[in-house]
Amino acid sequence: MVLLSLGIIARSHFTADLSAFLPSHPTAEQQLLMDQLKDGLASRLILVGIEGADPQTRATLSKAVAHKLRSHPAFVSVNNGEEITAERDREYLFNHRYLLSPAVTPEHFSTEGLRVAITDSIDQLASPAGLLTKSLLPHDPTGEMLQLLDAFSGNSRPDMFEGAWASRDGNTALLLMQTSAAGSDTDAQKIAMQTISTAFDQAVNISASGIKPTLLMTGPGVFSVIARDTIKMQVRVIFIVSSVLIALLLLAVYRSKIALLLGFLPVATGILAGIASVSLVFGVVHGITLGFGTALIGEAVDYSIYLFMQTEHGGNREQNRKKWVATVWPTVRLGVLTSVFGFASLLMSGFPGLAQLGLYSVAGLIAAAAMTRYVLPFLLPANFDIKDFSNSGTRLAHYAKSASILRWPAILLVVASGIIVYNHHDRLWNTELSALSPVSAAGQALDGRLRSGMGAPDVRYVIVLSGDSQETVLGNTEKISLTLQNLVNKGLLASFDSASHYLPSQATQQARLESLPDSAELKSRLNTALKDLPIKAALLEPFQQDIETNRAKPLLQRSNLQGTSMAMAVDAMLLQQGQRWSSLIPLTAPSGSDIDATQVRQALRDASIPNVLFVDMKAESNKLYSSYMQEAILLSLAGVLGIIGLLLFALRSFKQLLAIIIPLVAAVLTVMAGLALVGQQLIILHLIGLLLIVAIGSNYALFFNPSSQGNQSIAPQTYASLVFANVATVLGFGLLAFSTVPVLQAMGVTVAPGVILALIFSAVFARKQPPDAIPG
Repeated sequence: MVLLSLGIIARSHFTADLSAFLPSHPTAEQQLLMDQLKDGLASRLILVGIEGADPQTRATLSKAVAHKLRSHPAFVSVNNGEEITAERDREYLFNHRYLLSPAVTPEHFSTEGLRVAITDSIDQLASPAGLLTKSLLPHDPTGEMLQLLDAFSGNSRPDMFEGAWASRDGNTALLLMQTSAAGSDTDAQKIAMQTISTAFDQAVNISASGIKPTLLMTGPGVFSVIARDTIKMQVRVIFIVSSVLIALLLLAVYRSKIALLLGFLPVATGILAGIASVSLVFGVVHGITLGFGTALIGEAVDYSIYLFMQTEHGGNREQNRKKWVATVWPTVRLGVLTSVFGFASLLMSGFPGLAQLGLYSVAGLIAAAAMTRYVLPFLLPANFDIKDFSNSGTRLAHYAKSASILRWPAILLVVASGIIVYNHHDRLWNTELSALSPVSAAGQALDGRLRSGMGAPDVRYVIVLSGDSQETVLGNTEKISLTLQNLVNKGLLASFDSASHYLPSQATQQARLESLPDSAELKSRLNTALKDLPIKAALLEPFQQDIETNRAKPLLQRSNLQGTSMAMAVDAMLLQQGQRWSSLIPLTAPSGSDIDATQVRQALRDASIPNVLFVDMKAESNKLYSSYMQEAILLSLAGVLGIIGLLLFALRSFKQLLAIIIPLVAAVLTVMAGLALVGQQLIILHLIGLLLIVAIGSNYALFFNPSSQGNQSIAPQTYASLVFANVATVLGFGLLAFSTVPVLQAMGVTVAPGVILALIFSAVFARKQPPDAIPG
């Protein structure tokens, strides 16, 4: 089984993005959010900043890096504001201005329409745009190019310095890159980041700058790579350190190297079985699951502690095994089953990340317990011996029996904890999806700073139109744009953008072409329109030739945008998934306020356009996480009920059941109160930690409340094994509290103090034991 597990793990794929914590069966709004997180254009963007050195050097480096990467297959586009991209944009707009301009209508090219448009262009000659108007006038007297430039310049863009983008404060050179690979392909994103770094280093080596510049990168793909590498590194370090600490503890306890090595067999078996099971079922193992696995060391090693410390010194190996199986194993088995019942409920989760944790726990604990029960006793050598802890156990037994004097103070503590939790119930849980993000505060601050420097808006509100063809969604996008423009005029929206601005539907393009008169008719109309105007018809001969040329041109396709910065915009807003097409229309809220969703939705209903959805991305992400949290709470409660049902079935006594449940409830309430007092809002992994407290703590409570009813009391060795098992568990989970990854830290700060409290409360609330302890 071990070799099979190793083979599966060797072929497993590991990830650290949020996709594992997204629902398996999402709503339409959630599906949009998931698509954008996994494979949307935003997930493919890398925002690059260059700081340090002087502005001239930064601009030079920006151009060198862009030149190096534009031909690299890892990138679809590399933009830094250079003339090469701007020239392509202008060429696209100019050559296709009559297909792109919304002003192109039959009325616009009527005699009166031409006269009005040409008069406006003449008036523009005296404006700040006069030079540009003068150069365009022979080819574009109706001003289509100026209208397009004005419309598209409304989109926020960075400042320019020395022909390259710069932040508004002038301290950072900026580049925007679109990777060929999806943002969810973490390996490809890492290669892209390495490629950027290499290009930057080569450019710096050529540069003669005295101050070494700094390369900055941000974006969803960058975050995924950093998160994965951080989680893997921290999991590796925590695994090594906790293993060493537990090994030192066991060596100090056992005083036997053989016992130390054999004691880690259940741990290794559990971890391998857990990872292999998750990989087989889900096809990918999340980094959080790995972090959870390192903590399993602490609980899985408990099983071997219970076995070794019940072994009589100098006793017959077979007799020791039979005695352990008869006296201790039933309690250990029941403890394992309580853990399995608790975590099995998570398998029903509609969120793969939560189901992964459940499967890992169930498979890992069963494998570790099976190794301890059916293999480990037979591996013990004939002369197996560890340090005798009978004296220590006797002292611990005395302390445990004296713990009942703390019962009333403990009750007061639990009641106070309950009051604290109740008083914080409205702010106890963090309900924002960002709470799961492994991105550090510094990383988020850098992302915000570079995006602000780029002038990128915070796209929170999006309208989504879907249909069975590109033409359908583009046509409906144009129709809905009329409704949205009315909202802009009323001040309910600041602006909006759409793919149809850059790639109109075929029907709209055809209608605009048909608005262009033939050469004879245009000449006649121009002659009439130019009467009394200070322009001769001969000056506009290029205009007439352009009209005739455009009338014969094919309609625009997506391929015509290739090489322009507008291609990225269209790719972001026009999506194909299988046979379905979607058009995304990002909305910008008025300055200083949010968008009134009710009015927008009503306007969309009044437009009577099918398959239209208004999505508040922030609200939807929070709703998604809220539903995730609610499901996790319900499943955890189901797990607790399963544990209670199992214990009631096994113990056949409400009184004994109560004796086991009370210390667990006390530990959970006290931990929650402590976290609330220090201002720590709870996230999903805190909840998993609370479930772990119940699962692990039930082992302690079961030992302190043995099911046999006669005069038999708890053996001294049992007290010693419980204390050492508790310390091992604290070492396994406690190190997670020092992680900088919030979801790992959440488990550490919850489980470590929780299991200590569970042990103490189990002693404090234990039923009174008979005075004559029977050792062994």
